Amino acid sequence: MNIKIQGAKVGGTINAIPSKSFVHRILICDFLAGKEILDHFNGFTSKDILATANCLKAIKRGEKELDCFESGSTLRFLLPLCASIGGEFWFKGQGKLLQRPNDELFSVLREKGVLIEQTNSYIKINGKLQAGEYKIRGDVSSQYVTGLLFALGNLDGDSQIVLTTPLSSKPYVDITLSVLKEYGVSVKATEQGFFVKGGQKYNGNLCPEGDWSNMSAFLVLGAVAGDITVKGLNLESVQGDKAILSVLQSAGANLEIDSDKIRARKSELNGFTFNADACPDLVPVLAVLGAVAQGKTQIYGIERLKIKESDRILSTLSTLNAFGIKAESDGKSITIYGGDVKAGKVNSFNDHRIVMASAILGTLCQEESLIFDANAVEKSYPTFFKDYLSVGGKAVEF
Repeated sequence: MNIKIQGAKVGGTINAIPSKSFVHRILICDFLAGKEILDHFNGFTSKDILATANCLKAIKRGEKELDCFESGSTLRFLLPLCASIGGEFWFKGQGKLLQRPNDELFSVLREKGVLIEQTNSYIKINGKLQAGEYKIRGDVSSQYVTGLLFALGNLDGDSQIVLTTPLSSKPYVDITLSVLKEYGVSVKATEQGFFVKGGQKYNGNLCPEGDWSNMSAFLVLGAVAGDITVKGLNLESVQGDKAILSVLQSAGANLEIDSDKIRARKSELNGFTFNADACPDLVPVLAVLGAVAQGKTQIYGIERLKIKESDRILSTLSTLNAFGIKAESDGKSITIYGGDVKAGKVNSFNDHRIVMASAILGTLCQEESLIFDANAVEKSYPTFFKDYLSVGGKAVEF
């Protein structure tokens, strides 16, 4: 799917979609509680959510081949979980999924009795995970830690996760802990990591929060191009991407916050500095904010962006440059020089967040902008363009 974007002044109200991070975790807890696995919440789903739901249903049916699509969360959460169940499982993936790093996770699983074989087309595991001490780096992916937290409570004995480096993207682990708590699973924080008692029972029911990550696109769209209200976001959320509010405020955005409603209106914006280590998924949309802001913007703590759906440092810079914005990176930070956004032709790099960022930039241009392979947005937000049109955006397939 290719999309043509025309400049527009946007305005209206959007209801927040369910948080993908919460939904993945709720599905796994429902599975461990022996409940029916849903593939949607209030009618909403996405490719990543379907990947986790389909895999869990397949495990319930006794199947051994699991297709994770392009979902890193699905793969990294279910590798330890399946190892805790025991036996042989084959994991397939699409896009760059199987090229993304898992060596650190493989290492600790192998140390605890799991055989692992990887090729270009699958990851095969066999064996039964053993309880004990798990020493693992915390600065590669928080998804490794979440996967272990799900698995270790499912083992007979007690276990400890010992982090050998500081934990990056900590808010994602906080989401995991909050969901586990709702399902009656006890995890104790220690000086070095977490203690997980074995043989725990899952029992609970939880509705996912609104998604700060995806809805940040509409908050930024309102701040740069119109007047948009987003409803259904939890202001007390542990989601790290809630940081979009503080960034908008530091850039001088015109915000009104009332209970679960956040209104963002077009205003004069200033360059800002932000550490994205805890919320790397915000970087493409923050780059859009920096492109429109007066002066220089610096986003640092970006090292792990190279191992996302795309090399998100490269794809973010390429997108900004395509719209006439000067931007550069030293691999540790992205520096953006705000200026006049010009109509561009961009490739999505098969990255859902690049699609959303490109749509916002295209909204600012009177001439048409083109987004190629825009169907990448289906990974997390398949109704994005429907919602975009509902607030006055102009987008058509070509």
